[in-house]
Amino acid sequence: MAAVKDELTLISRPAAINGQFAAFGIMVAFFLVAPFVIYPVFLMKVLCFALFACAFNLLVGYVGLLSFGHAAFLGMAAYICGYVAKTWGWPPLGAILAGTAVSTLLGLIFGVLAIRRQGIYFAMITLALAQMVYFFCIEVKFTGGEDGIQAIPRGRIFGLIDLSHMMVVYFFVLVVFLAGFLLIYRTIHSPFGQVLKAIRENEPRALSLGYKVDHYKLIAFVLSAGLSGLAGATKAIVFQLASLTDVHWGTSGEVVLMTLLGGLGTVFGPVVGAFLIVAMQNYLADLGSWVLVVQGVIFVVCVLAFRRGLIGELGRLLKRPL
Repeated sequence: MAAVKDELTLISRPAAINGQFAAFGIMVAFFLVAPFVIYPVFLMKVLCFALFACAFNLLVGYVGLLSFGHAAFLGMAAYICGYVAKTWGWPPLGAILAGTAVSTLLGLIFGVLAIRRQGIYFAMITLALAQMVYFFCIEVKFTGGEDGIQAIPRGRIFGLIDLSHMMVVYFFVLVVFLAGFLLIYRTIHSPFGQVLKAIRENEPRALSLGYKVDHYKLIAFVLSAGLSGLAGATKAIVFQLASLTDVHWGTSGEVVLMTLLGGLGTVFGPVVGAFLIVAMQNYLADLGSWVLVVQGVIFVVCVLAFRRGLIGELGRLLKRPL
């Protein structure tokens, strides 16, 4: 038992806590003030994808499992949320929880099938399973096929808070994002999170210490899938749309880019990465498909000049992880 505690102590970084609290305060202050300066719809898209990227980073950054199929969880949750809200008349919270639950279940299925593989084999299995979900969404009727589910009602929270007002729905999305972000933060700084880091750094050693490695990886995968679904369901309510774009493999690629650009294995890196990628897509839309070229160039520059990502390099300069 002492050996286990020593292992976890070596991996933990308690000196970073104060810096992370300060960074969290800056992030919250920014998102509280930003809607009065920046278009709220843009910010809501940033928040949804930031939560998606943070959920993805929990898996790849802290467990070392690279998934190319996370769009399946984002998109399926969006479809389920949109369907039950529009067809069954569920309130927004109930619809979001339904979408999150389905994506969590889907994550459990994916995890059971893929978690015993590593490296490129794990990535390819998740990609193949996600493509099956994509073609499933094309064929079944409830998704609306290529048209998707449109005009999803936002409804009211507890029958009182009307989400049809722009600022109301913005702060609702902010609360959802912060709840998901804090859950991830608490997870990675808990004993469970320390075990995940131990598995990432040296899986055979973690196994030799008596940890059931596959169980930990499966739990992390399911948690990542559920939080990705929370982001997708919230996005469906906000934009009143669930489409094939959400389950397309390109969306899985985008979240990888967001995470690497911001900083793999950092707490705030995925948020910064999501902000930058969504900003490029929004403000460079006039370039059409050239936006992908710009993203590619930025990615190459980031890999060459900022190998730890933007936040990772900033943390190195400040000598404390962010």
